[in-house]
Amino acid sequence: MNKITGREMRAVLKQRIVTAVALLAGLIAATTLLSSFGFALFVSATVMLAAWEWCGLIGLGKQLSRAGYLATIATVLTGLFLALNISGDALGINRYRVAVILGLGTLFWLLSLIILITYPANKTAWNDQSKIASMGLFALIPVWTAVIQLKYLMPSGVLVIALIILVAAVDVGGYFVGIRFGRRRLAPELSPSKSWEGVWGGLGVCLFVGIGMTWAVHTYVENLEPWQFIALFVLALLTTFFSIIGDLLESMLKRNRNVKDSGGILPGHGGLLDRVDGLMAAAPIYTLLVMFVFDGSG
Repeated sequence: MNKITGREMRAVLKQRIVTAVALLAGLIAATTLLSSFGFALFVSATVMLAAWEWCGLIGLGKQLSRAGYLATIATVLTGLFLALNISGDALGINRYRVAVILGLGTLFWLLSLIILITYPANKTAWNDQSKIASMGLFALIPVWTAVIQLKYLMPSGVLVIALIILVAAVDVGGYFVGIRFGRRRLAPELSPSKSWEGVWGGLGVCLFVGIGMTWAVHTYVENLEPWQFIALFVLALLTTFFSIIGDLLESMLKRNRNVKDSGGILPGHGGLLDRVDGLMAAAPIYTLLVMFVFDGSG
């Protein structure tokens, strides 16, 4: 057993780094180079791929069942293109309807916290295919809405990239601090590798990065009022909080299906959902606060 912890572990880490760099480069390119409408189409395709992986968490083994779930997601997305006025010539999308969707998404993740806290005693209350399928809708549709709204608010893609960086900061800080100092298990029934020390590490790195980005906004974009500084500080706290909820919920659903990864599309990382679980949970509240702080400017 110890023989695989040396060379093979380094090979796995190298593969993870290569995949992460390639994924990040592709994502930054799509975010910054595509038009807002083109980005919406890109995000839609990505969400459909995530929905395919969610079929595995539901337990849909038959191709027809998976096709039915994907058709449902696609129908909802098509309807939202119309309802939110997402088009090639639109300069913005319907803020009020966006806010409703993001509010429902935030509520879903708060309710998910209750599920996580009471796991595994509550397993019979949510463990059926229809409920897990509904979880997929409430997880995927709000993050789709959130990142598209961010792109329309600031077509340069800066707001989307800032969200990605903050969530990545939580992951990186949590991983390395947890590896080095982790002692107290955060949720041993859900994810034995996660620790409270990792939580504080993720929060610390996220706050550090958030403060740096806030300073950059204040210095190079627009002068911020004191309340805006406070709101952006709270934003980093909430990003950490919700990112961890998203990570744990996916861990719970994978444990429920007795699988290690949601898929195998990303070498060294597993599936797409394994990389965006924290982003899914953090995106709705992040976007709501950004809309509030900047009042739709950009």
